[in-house]
Amino acid sequence: MKRLLSLLLVGILGGASALLIQKYIINKPDKEVEVISAMPDSTPTSFNVSNTDTVSTPNVTYTSNHLAAATNIDFTIAAESTVNAVVHVKNVTTYRRPRNYMEYLRNGGKLEKAITGAGSGVIITEDGYIVTNNHVIKGASEIKVTLNNNRTYSAKIIGKEPKADIALLKIEHEGEKFDYVPFGDSNTTKIGEWVLAVGNPFNLTSTVTAGIISAKARDLDENDANLQSFIQTDAAINPGNSGGALVNTKGELIGINTAITSQTGSYIGYAFAVPSNHAKKIVQDILEYGDVQKGILGIKGGTLSEEAAKELDLDFLNGVYVSEVTTNSGAEKAGVKEGDIITNIDGVAINKFEDLAAYINTKRPNDVLNVIINRNNHKLTLPVVLTLYQVYEIKEVGVEITNATKEELAKFNTKNGVKITKALTRSMQGYGLEGIIITEIDKQKVNSVTDVKRIIQNKDEREDIVVTFLDRSGEKKHFIFN
Repeated sequence: MKRLLSLLLVGILGGASALLIQKYIINKPDKEVEVISAMPDSTPTSFNVSNTDTVSTPNVTYTSNHLAAATNIDFTIAAESTVNAVVHVKNVTTYRRPRNYMEYLRNGGKLEKAITGAGSGVIITEDGYIVTNNHVIKGASEIKVTLNNNRTYSAKIIGKEPKADIALLKIEHEGEKFDYVPFGDSNTTKIGEWVLAVGNPFNLTSTVTAGIISAKARDLDENDANLQSFIQTDAAINPGNSGGALVNTKGELIGINTAITSQTGSYIGYAFAVPSNHAKKIVQDILEYGDVQKGILGIKGGTLSEEAAKELDLDFLNGVYVSEVTTNSGAEKAGVKEGDIITNIDGVAINKFEDLAAYINTKRPNDVLNVIINRNNHKLTLPVVLTLYQVYEIKEVGVEITNATKEELAKFNTKNGVKITKALTRSMQGYGLEGIIITEIDKQKVNSVTDVKRIIQNKDEREDIVVTFLDRSGEKKHFIFN
């Protein structure tokens, strides 16, 4: 696996992130079910990322018929039903160009616009909701969406989930109904199944390529405690395909194309997509709750290794070893214990930790899951109620927060606020911030983690963040982070 890692350099489509292949052994640092689906938000400069705006070409459509020629599968129906629902997304940023040093110091100058990134998107409803990657629209002042018929619309951001690299957009035109791609069930996809990738690589309009599903539940970042579970495909995907559609031969959406592994930033046979069931759940949460609702089992653990199976005298090698159970979690209340091995949830086989993460990603708090465990070579079925994931990292500030209890707020003589659980950066460590209450961000009162996420995610990344703390004596203090 390490040899494979040394050969892979991850090129993110349209300016995304670096990813690495996950190792499946339980003697690595434990992964937490509480933290699922993370992707970095920036592209390290050492990575070779192709510029999606450097090529200007006529509107053409290509299909990889050489693959279909070897089979009796007809891709034309799926292609025809998809191309008109896959759009070109342009990220337009407004910035100031100072004319002199004084204007530079005062953040003044002439306002100008520039296209800072481009990618693809998928229309998922006839009234114009579009799913794309968060990295495609990150930092945008305006978003322009161009359909396959060359008509261009302004789009607004409805919501986003940076950790899953998913964003929801909306375009509108009075009385107009748009072609759209229906969601398929990514849980039922199989390795070896034929798929089509539809997007706008190199600014080509609605290019279609064919391939197969090479792997499922693929996690790419071994150094991150957060898990993302991707569908891997060998369908040709290039810069500009970010946010495009991965569809089955029925024309159903089974994934949102997100990343490739490449030393050049272009296709070499490895591409990854966010499963449609995960993307669909994020969209539904944003529309219903205004935020993504994450449910957790309440365990820490890792994929069962051969060494651990021998030590435990097991006659199987598949499953997730539970190394710790969180106090007062759904797992603890259901009777899950340290040393248990999770092998199945709701009839879905759990062969490795990424399988568990992929399934949990599609569920919400208060959902009841039938978890099958192996305990001392005896099989048990335990109904586990998922609880709400309530921790959030304010990376710009360098702290992690959670919801504060009434008792904790009363200690600081305040009726609102969130509690700092830990410092994330060296610069913030050593100040004894654990337990401190944040009452306002940018002069807006915060009552919950949801409030904080809404404020942070809707900010322009170039703006300062003003945070109001209550110190242990109850005195208000304001700090500016930039």
